[in-house]
Amino acid sequence: MRLAFSGKAKSHSAYVMLDGYTKTSSIHIDPDQHKITGWVNNGRWTPAGFRNYFVIVFDKPFVSYGSWENVHGSLSKGKTEDDGEGVGAFFQFAKGSIVEAKIASSYISPEQAEVTLQRELGGFASFDATHRAADAVWNALFHRVLVEGGTEDQKATFYSCLFRASLFSHSFFEYDKDGNPRYYSPYDSHMHPGYMYTDNGFWDTFRSQFPLTDILHPTMQGRYMQALLAAQQQCGWLPAWSAPSETGGMLGNHAISLLAGAWAKDIHTFSPDSALKAYAHEAMNKGPWGGANGRAGWKEYWELGYVPYPESQGSTAQTQEYAYDDFCAYNLARMTGNTFYEQVFARSMYNYRYVFDTITGFMRGRQANGQWTPNFDPLAWGGPYTEGNAWHYNWSVFHDVQGLIGLMGGDAKFIAKMDSVFTLPGRVEYGTYGGMIHEMKEMVIENMGQYAQGNQPIQHMIYLYSYAGQPWKTQQHIREVTDKLYNASEKGYPGDEDQGGMSSWYVLSAIGIYSVCPGTDQYVLGSPVFNKITITLENGRKFVIEAANNSRTNVYIRSATLNDKPYTHNWIAYRDITSGGILHLEMSAQPDYRRGTAPEDKPFSVSTSPYSVFSSTSNH
Repeated sequence: MRLAFSGKAKSHSAYVMLDGYTKTSSIHIDPDQHKITGWVNNGRWTPAGFRNYFVIVFDKPFVSYGSWENVHGSLSKGKTEDDGEGVGAFFQFAKGSIVEAKIASSYISPEQAEVTLQRELGGFASFDATHRAADAVWNALFHRVLVEGGTEDQKATFYSCLFRASLFSHSFFEYDKDGNPRYYSPYDSHMHPGYMYTDNGFWDTFRSQFPLTDILHPTMQGRYMQALLAAQQQCGWLPAWSAPSETGGMLGNHAISLLAGAWAKDIHTFSPDSALKAYAHEAMNKGPWGGANGRAGWKEYWELGYVPYPESQGSTAQTQEYAYDDFCAYNLARMTGNTFYEQVFARSMYNYRYVFDTITGFMRGRQANGQWTPNFDPLAWGGPYTEGNAWHYNWSVFHDVQGLIGLMGGDAKFIAKMDSVFTLPGRVEYGTYGGMIHEMKEMVIENMGQYAQGNQPIQHMIYLYSYAGQPWKTQQHIREVTDKLYNASEKGYPGDEDQGGMSSWYVLSAIGIYSVCPGTDQYVLGSPVFNKITITLENGRKFVIEAANNSRTNVYIRSATLNDKPYTHNWIAYRDITSGGILHLEMSAQPDYRRGTAPEDKPFSVSTSPYSVFSSTSNH
């Protein structure tokens, strides 16, 4: 860190203050070494005794120093040791100083913080040297996804999104003096060898961030899968939203989506039997924390086939996402020969059918007696839906889009329903929220009817045209969203960043692919923003996507080849990407109404697709 007390501030006193914030903290000042060590405990979801140890070494001497506390605002000049609620420290430097500081932290011990300081910063003599090294790390990542063509603004948007997509999850492990990974567990408060990750809400990130990470960082993904099962052993539950320990935020049991997706993509670093047992416990119990810790309404889900409303807020969303997660468990069991769990989840993965009303054509709230919840308004937010309305949740059947198409009466009616999402007015009915929440406001500002890119439930919908015989509408709408709703400015997101989820959607869509059904090995084709994208894989191979004649108007795929062979599918398999090669697309201003319309060209749906398209043992 560099602090410049120069310019207009040059004549003023140069102070640095460290705030103890809201809970207990401790500080020790060593004036001779211009150094402060200590710890803070400010976490909301942390176990008792949790401490974040830190060390800060300044390159300039102190003119004065001491401690202070923020409860009563008292200050103790010259004091080198202090602890208590809200305790912090202050340092005065010479007027006009430019001060540099090396900072490191540890959740393990003060000694580990010192080890990390030397390991990560000991080799750099200055802030500028550290800055250059950090730039090199990021540039190496950016060059692994090299885009060509497009405007400078589009490139800035793309790399801004790739940057933010790469900030999560946070590594929670540390390397000891011998270079071995270990971590303090926020789940059981003990030290463990190995890897741990945190600060990720899977409801936001299973859809796009993890499918992107599967491509760019499979080694890290393998470690992450081990960490999921380690967390389950340490606290009794699979993580759903860790920050740093489990919060149970949102809904669904989407850790199983990550595990099944990893296995389908040949990331076999964990025991699938242990994963399935952990998930079964998750699916048939309710934990002590939030709605996604175990399952709200789990008994009714298994007895009735759905979660009833109003007994559980968000019941329809829960039913749909539980069914998807059950598919992921089914798929993992099927891929690994676990016939017991394959049979357990083979039926429940279709439970989404129990909340579809064929009369209205919507996923609806359903009462425990089997009756539909009265006074239905598809524009009303909340109630049986979470952060959305019926128009948003109608499409949350990631694993069986063909089954959903059948419920809606076939391709033509399905497409007409999707078209209506964009042609309806962007009117908001507050529903059980009782007022405008930011997700509603974002949808209104986006001005795309009832389409709400600013939140997760509907973000995959555009790609569903490719399941219903009109992939050109996927291509058209994807380019509309990438052009209209994202940019590199401070207003460049259509909604919450969501731990990299919003950015990952853009990165995948801008290179022309998206994982509609994580837990399988497929990515659905869209329409790339750039003329050429070169992905350098972790194995050293390169996968290139070429979009000849691409422009803001030429958004439609007229024809395609994969490694010089004609390619008509609206999807591509993970192994096709990681094997390296060239996907060549010829772009046009006019749709080709014949390309990609055959049954075999439609992406995976569990009720109609052969097993081979999502088996980790298949050949592509």
